[in-house]
Amino acid sequence: MKNWLKLHRIILLIIAAGLVTAIVTLMRWDWLPNYYGDLLSGVWITLVILFFTCILGITLAIPLGLFQVTGPKPLAAACKLFCTLIRGTPLLLQLWLIYYGVGSLFPQIPWIRESLLWPYLREAWPYGVLALTMSFAGYEGEVMRGAFAGVPSGELEAARAYGMSRWTTLRRIWLPRALHRALPTLAGEVVLQLKSTPLVATITVVDLYAVISKIRQETYIVYEPMLLLALIYLCLTGILVVTFRYFENMIPTREA
Repeated sequence: MKNWLKLHRIILLIIAAGLVTAIVTLMRWDWLPNYYGDLLSGVWITLVILFFTCILGITLAIPLGLFQVTGPKPLAAACKLFCTLIRGTPLLLQLWLIYYGVGSLFPQIPWIRESLLWPYLREAWPYGVLALTMSFAGYEGEVMRGAFAGVPSGELEAARAYGMSRWTTLRRIWLPRALHRALPTLAGEVVLQLKSTPLVATITVVDLYAVISKIRQETYIVYEPMLLLALIYLCLTGILVVTFRYFENMIPTREA
């Protein structure tokens, strides 16, 4: 507790309190009740996109990382190429190529328009989810490659000495240890993924950023909606960081 009573921290807290007071009292917030429902809907859509793209992305990233370590060589090269292309090109470009490129081809194919998937394929959100999932998988695939390669070989040799099969070794030792090693980096990637979700607004998905843009256009108020947007993202980021810290502390570590 004494560490928090240092002079520079007290000064920073006073400055922060003054800024918050000035923002609340001197700026216009009368528009906020009129858009309360839209804001909640935008936050919900943002969180849903974040959740599913991260789950799908890490599910894809695990084999991407594993095959780069174990092979076979053609499959390892394909996984490496995928990660390189994803990491080497802007996410916005990937999103537009998927939505305006691949998505524009589907309406021209009769059997797709007549299929059960068409009600979903004509919407924008599946393309946004796909682009964000591929982006997350590309970055996390390289993280998982390093995590798999970084697991001490002695642990894997001990598992083989106990007679474990390759699948059992992967399931009980190699994958859990790799995920544990990747957890701090995974937390940062999830935060970056949260900051990437506003890009789906460029393909008409009504997420939080799109709601804020709508508020600015309808009220002609510039700064207050953007400050609110920043505050919401700060709160969501803080929740994510605290959650991952909790899980990191829950998992015991003993390096060989």
